[in-house]
Amino acid sequence: MTLQLSALEPFARGGNRLCFVHPQHPDRCIKVRRPDRPLTKLRAQKRFPKNLRPLSSFDDNLEEFRVMKRLHDHYGDEIFTLVSRCFGFEDTDMGRGITSELIRDADGPISHTLKQYLWDHGYTEQCQQVVNRFSRLWLELAVPSRDLILHNLVVQRDSNGNLQRLVIIDGLGAPNMLPDWLQPLSYRRRKAQRKIQNLQERIEELLSQRGTGRFPGYHGQLYHNGLDNDRINGEKP
Repeated sequence: MTLQLSALEPFARGGNRLCFVHPQHPDRCIKVRRPDRPLTKLRAQKRFPKNLRPLSSFDDNLEEFRVMKRLHDHYGDEIFTLVSRCFGFEDTDMGRGITSELIRDADGPISHTLKQYLWDHGYTEQCQQVVNRFSRLWLELAVPSRDLILHNLVVQRDSNGNLQRLVIIDGLGAPNMLPDWLQPLSYRRRKAQRKIQNLQERIEELLSQRGTGRFPGYHGQLYHNGLDNDRINGEKP
């Protein structure tokens, strides 16, 4: 069955993809390519020899699926303490999409990104605690990844409105991930430590920007909270 997404309103927009609440599973989201960012355009923007690569090498959904499979194969279900689950591919009227766990707060709304939380509330004690817990487990597992970007992490609240955990929802791909697992654990932990240090630097940079009032851009901002049926269904209020 082909999912109908084109009449719906996405809840988030990335550099290459749109994110929708899954029409049949409210605890899942589905990511599809932005119509203005086809794979052919991405490849055409690359210089030689990257512009000779197959189109599949520019497919974010395919890369995400491969990365998530490797992570689960290596770490088992423990990795889902830190990252959202991946459920595979589904056909939509906007092309093939990848379905993932949609991180929601206990009372239902889609969880805010770390970027949005920091901008709205600052680096509160609760936020520091969830970042520290995330960082400790990230180092313990020595997860290979790209840089940890603020708009790719979400802060999930419990039923009392307290921050419960930090979860990464995107941007995990690492081209040399598999070879990294063949390296000594101490080497992988040093690399993971650098990613955590970079995360702290990004937090400090955003906080300094917040102090000046300079708007940090719309990456990581929600278009709706995932509860407004009119907006999810693409209808005008």
